[in-house]
Amino acid sequence: MIRTVIVAGLLVAGLFFSLSGVVGILRMPDVYTRIQCSTKNITMGALPALLALVVGMGALSTYGSRALLVAGLLLLINPIASHALVRAAYKSGAPMWRGAVVDQVRASAGERRGDGSGEGSGNGSGDRGGRR
Repeated sequence: MIRTVIVAGLLVAGLFFSLSGVVGILRMPDVYTRIQCSTKNITMGALPALLALVVGMGALSTYGSRALLVAGLLLLINPIASHALVRAAYKSGAPMWRGAVVDQVRASAGERRGDGSGEGSGNGSGDRGGRR
């Protein structure tokens, strides 16, 4: 009886995170925030469902051990994949949301190069429309 309640609770938690991730993907303004929502959707939606399978079938069963293996791989590969997606989107020139405060990657790259493209690097623009 208690095992059924735990499995149901884990499945409901996974469903909740999956649905909230879908709403986030639909409502977010740019590719970078959508990738963050999809990462949460995959991780926090799938892990409770996999844990429900482990609790329901047992960790030493065929399905349970495979579910634990998939959960471990998911925890390892999902952050790496989302980082690669964001990096590829940034390098391909995907625009950021207009409400984004600062592009930290461009600012730090400009400071390293010393070409004055970084924010606050003294590029001689004075007060003529420069953002502060």
